[in-house]
Amino acid sequence: MSIVKINALTVPPEARATLEQRFAGRAGMVEAADGFEWFELLRPVEGTDTYLVYTRWRSEEDFQKWQASNAFQAGHARAATDAASGQPPARPVGHPGPGGPGASGPGGQAATGAQLWSFEVVQSAAPATA
Repeated sequence: MSIVKINALTVPPEARATLEQRFAGRAGMVEAADGFEWFELLRPVEGTDTYLVYTRWRSEEDFQKWQASNAFQAGHARAATDAASGQPPARPVGHPGPGGPGASGPGGQAATGAQLWSFEVVQSAAPATA
């Protein structure tokens, strides 16, 4: 059964464009991770300043392997280096968890807070095919 990881990022209005640019520049490394199934960055429409970073994984073990991977570590090291130098992120990596592309970078932090939520998929549905 799949699991879902949702990183809830508190992002003030003035930092929204920065956060979205960082995710737009994702390297795509997470997409190549074994067990990775889906990614979405959800922008709040009204009533909140919380973005949701949604990823779906085949298993908790696959997610843990991704977090321990060289690709995950390299993405974080690159983002930290870019933030310190004031340069735009070369290839930030999008993923659930504190310290992703929204956490720091040119112009400082985009997100002022983060929470990681974990869920098991109990039911799901897809559009019916004709």
